[in-house]
Amino acid sequence: MKLWGGRFTSRADEIMEQFNTSLPVDHRLYQEDIAGSLAHVTMLVHCDLLTPEEGELLVGGLQSILVDIESGTLKMEGNYEDIHSFVEMHLTERVGETGKKLHTARSRNDQVAVDMRLYAKNKAKEVMDSLQMLIDSLHEKAVANNVIMPGYTHLQRAQVVTFSHHLGAYAQMFKRDKKRVGNALEILDENPLGCGALAGTTHNIDREVTTALLGFAKPVDNFLDGVSDRDYLLELMSDFSIVMMHLSRLSEELILWSSQEFKFINMADAYSTGSSIMPQKKNPDAAELIRGKTGRVYGSLFSLLTTLKGLPLTYNKDMQEDKEQFFDALDTVLDCIEIMSKMIDTLQVNADNMKAAIKAGFLNATEVADYLVSKGTAFRDAHEIVGKLIIYCEEQKKAIEDLTIDELAKFSADIADDIYAYIDYENIITKGNKELMKQVGK
Repeated sequence: MKLWGGRFTSRADEIMEQFNTSLPVDHRLYQEDIAGSLAHVTMLVHCDLLTPEEGELLVGGLQSILVDIESGTLKMEGNYEDIHSFVEMHLTERVGETGKKLHTARSRNDQVAVDMRLYAKNKAKEVMDSLQMLIDSLHEKAVANNVIMPGYTHLQRAQVVTFSHHLGAYAQMFKRDKKRVGNALEILDENPLGCGALAGTTHNIDREVTTALLGFAKPVDNFLDGVSDRDYLLELMSDFSIVMMHLSRLSEELILWSSQEFKFINMADAYSTGSSIMPQKKNPDAAELIRGKTGRVYGSLFSLLTTLKGLPLTYNKDMQEDKEQFFDALDTVLDCIEIMSKMIDTLQVNADNMKAAIKAGFLNATEVADYLVSKGTAFRDAHEIVGKLIIYCEEQKKAIEDLTIDELAKFSADIADDIYAYIDYENIITKGNKELMKQVGK
């Protein structure tokens, strides 16, 4: 069933019809498609292109289709090209010949453009809400576990930090992600309805009416750009890719921390799986799946970039491929954010193991150098002194804080008893701007 055909003298090949249809993918746009049509009808009545009676009939028919779809009475299936033809043909069946007037001053090109923008707007807000849920989960877990742990560079123990500060780093990443999605939302907030196929319409329509009814900030400025622009999908998918990169980095840390080599955290059983052969195994599969699905979202972005890169203005059927890529990236990022939030909510922190890892890693070496600097030693000289001190500790199999004052004094005459308080791990994070690591803020 098609919205066109008068120019054709023979039917399309059956496989071409299957190849051409997008209903199995774009059926999820039904709410936006009906909302766009309701606004369009209201505008047509406002501009005297439909009578009030015709408008009332079309509005009633469209609303009844929405009710029946959402109740399950009307199944979105059958031999229809897309959601647009599905809605319009069912409307005509319900209201008669007046249904054929719905498409006055409108093309499927601006129709699908407005549907996708409306859908992208709604879903961008949902992603932002989900990101805030994750930020809140990270904050709550940080507040409950403001304990010291090793900080790493090159995956080598480096300096003492707090678990809350570590989680706070990810909270900052997701805050930036939320801002990026919000920025994309602001940019895409333009109404393409009224662009027609590419060159507007000879009818005297009022684009401000549909803009207000659909909640857009303004109409698009250029008709050709309005029907061919998919930048907003690319921007959102790029933002989703950055979100997934951040989720993947956090997943990698959770995987490491839950291993027997670290034992910093315990993952909840609800987000772990076992082995079919090794009964002792508890695998962090939820985190691994998030890490793996990151590439899937990247792939969707690059697929759409590749689809668009060689297209002349304006609309080309290639653009039908935007939906599957965007929908998949969107569904994936929403699922992954939700799973990560629940993993964070339920993980247990092994504070004693974190503290033990600190003691074994000479994580107060930098503070010994800072101590010597406070006594007047140049930093480069202090750095060399502490390097030799570490060699001695490794040979003696001792931590720095376990050395006697006589042992420490061999390396510098400036070292006195007050060094022990200076390099105490709990004290370290109260000195200078390290005090920020003890604070757990949103």
